[in-house]
Amino acid sequence: MNRINQLLNNKKENILSVYFTAGYPELENTETIIVELEKAGVDLIEIGIPFSDPLADGPVIQQSSEKALANGITLSKIFEQLKNIRSKVSIPLILMGYLNPVMQYGIENFCRMAAQSGIDGTILPDLPLDIYEKEYKELFRANGLSNILLITPQTAIERLKIIDKATDSFIYMVSSASTTGTKGISSDILQTFTEKIHKAGVQSPRLIGFGISDKESFQNACRFANGAIIGTAFIKALSKKGDIKENIHQFVNKIIES
Repeated sequence: MNRINQLLNNKKENILSVYFTAGYPELENTETIIVELEKAGVDLIEIGIPFSDPLADGPVIQQSSEKALANGITLSKIFEQLKNIRSKVSIPLILMGYLNPVMQYGIENFCRMAAQSGIDGTILPDLPLDIYEKEYKELFRANGLSNILLITPQTAIERLKIIDKATDSFIYMVSSASTTGTKGISSDILQTFTEKIHKAGVQSPRLIGFGISDKESFQNACRFANGAIIGTAFIKALSKKGDIKENIHQFVNKIIES
């Protein structure tokens, strides 16, 4: 059982996942950010693989990717930065990005290096489920990687059933059909979305992403799922002047403070 499943077994609600872009704001910040996020109390970390042509990313994450690429980040560099990470953190780590850089790196090499780096899962939004199941599922599983699938409010009930069956950890529940960084999160949409999920008989745990930026929106999202994912707001926190470690702890504390 990998670390994602251990987390989901031990914690059923209010799971906080944080996304950041590898190589941002500075090239060698990746390890520091991971270590400080765990210290601050985050449950799960998504490490973004920068890509020059993102499809679902809003302007803040796009700009962080552009800066990271200009800094010199590559997939090879990310794996180099992660080679000793498991001696420093124990929480689940996920690599999130687009398929193009992964295919260029070589998907077998990617899975092997991800496993060696202590990565527990991947989120590759543009990898079609049928191709994953037919060509890559056994490769991912052989390397202990959970491939996390996305659903939106527009996902058909039959498709929800298929995704639930294919899921071996959690489902990424996209709160809207817009790009990341959307302001606000609609309780009405989430309520209707959740009712649809229940109608489909989905059993897999779910984390909600898109539009979550503060304690209020995090707590609201957690009413409809096992937890929530924060990305754009955290990238903004990393962009602030001052000590990066202090900025990380201040941001997380505002989300999880009682």
